Amino acid sequence: MSEEKVEKITPYAGDDAKHNQVRRMFDSIAPAYDTMNTLMTLGIDRRWRRKTVAEAVGGHPSRILDIATGTGDLAIALARAAGDATVSGVDLSEGMIEVGRHKVAEAGLADRISLSVADALELPFDNDSFDVITVAFGVRNFEHLAEGYAEMLRVLRPGGRLCVLELTPPSSALVKPFYAAYTRGVIPLVGKIVSGDSDAYTYLPRSIAAVPARAAMTALITGAGFSNAAYRPFTFGVCTLYTATKP
Repeated sequence: MSEEKVEKITPYAGDDAKHNQVRRMFDSIAPAYDTMNTLMTLGIDRRWRRKTVAEAVGGHPSRILDIATGTGDLAIALARAAGDATVSGVDLSEGMIEVGRHKVAEAGLADRISLSVADALELPFDNDSFDVITVAFGVRNFEHLAEGYAEMLRVLRPGGRLCVLELTPPSSALVKPFYAAYTRGVIPLVGKIVSGDSDAYTYLPRSIAAVPARAAMTALITGAGFSNAAYRPFTFGVCTLYTATKP
């Protein structure tokens, strides 16, 4: 699946650049984002994040970057699990970051977690800055996926760990019909009711279908310069954790 196809999948109609549409979409749904995550996945997304955190903190990192941090759930979980490590979270959406900052303050972690608005394709960090980089449910929204991985490689230190959690089409033929009915019918309807933005949740299954998955994704990560790229599917393959290291 080519990156050209990924780039053409956008939340709204029009010629506006994908990153601008993604920013507008997440600003729109920020107040309902956490509720929708729980409803869409029946709470299973928390289990997926826990597994990602366990993978990310295994090497006792001191500096972690969480890209597409959203409302900060993964950043908070990483900080709690990683001892004295500091976590920098970045996201395109000011609306999502604002929600995240409130959650970080309520968790008492404002001294260890900093959240800011930034584009994943132009990260405001020096080369070799982080021990671990995480991305949860974000890479499918990148304007240019290969460029995003190249930028992650730049700011990750040699030997550092990459952990990417992403939704994927199920691998089981038995699950696929139910998945299609749920993602194309139920989720847009619930999304419209809860968030008021049906386009955002119609975009969701289209963006999942468009982004490279499993072996295709690990090939893309390897092509960006990472080594030891691997993937682990969760819950009938509807979510996948990709890991790699910087040589």
